[in-house]
Amino acid sequence: MPELDIKVEASLQEALGMPPCDQIKLPLPKPLKVQLPTGGSIKALSDLSKGFPTDCGLTVNLMLQIAPLLASMECLLKILKLIKPLIDVIKGLPMPPVKALMDFAKAADDLIPCLLVPTPASMLPFLKDLLCLIIKALKCFLSQMKTILGFMNGIKLQLQSAHADGNLDLAQTLECAQQNAMTQAQGLTASLEPIFVILDLMSAVFAIAGKEAPQMPSLGAPPADTEALNGIVQSIQGVVATLQIIADGLGGCDG
Repeated sequence: MPELDIKVEASLQEALGMPPCDQIKLPLPKPLKVQLPTGGSIKALSDLSKGFPTDCGLTVNLMLQIAPLLASMECLLKILKLIKPLIDVIKGLPMPPVKALMDFAKAADDLIPCLLVPTPASMLPFLKDLLCLIIKALKCFLSQMKTILGFMNGIKLQLQSAHADGNLDLAQTLECAQQNAMTQAQGLTASLEPIFVILDLMSAVFAIAGKEAPQMPSLGAPPADTEALNGIVQSIQGVVATLQIIADGLGGCDG
């Protein structure tokens, strides 16, 4: 087949050519941290599950760490603000300075909303939102686990057919797929542990809200067969039903 040399302008050759390495090389993300008023610092963490770390990824990670910290610091800062005028009042006894008394009164007024935190009126909406969040997480678990179980049941039928036909190659492939599905199921089951930890930590919230904390089932050893997986599914369905009753008594979940 004949070849033709087509003359291309220099500007087009430059546009089609490979760009210099310094223009396309992956930049290393810069360390990112926020200095805390207590003297420590929060550092951005790289999430390896999301691929190569970037400055944007580290920024979002740090923001996700800061948001709950700021929410939890509000009352603490108001308490610390109250301590200094309180010290001045105590030092000035029996005749504390007027300014110290005024500063203390203002700081005490700012703290009043925080004094309502450990009361049922404030805890009930918080408890309801937490329960709804946990219910949603457990329903996600159930949905994924049922998908895996359906896949494994399908493989089981195909495996029986392959053995009956003497198709060893297909049987080995299906057995490998079955093992991988079980590994996925075991990893998915392990994801329940942090949810149960959160429920355990919520015992104080349940107590302040005047509600009895539900008892969580013990997961035990990692599941080894579909029978064990079905047992876990039934157990978690029971947990969801219990949590849903409590959440419905507090106003129910949206959606």
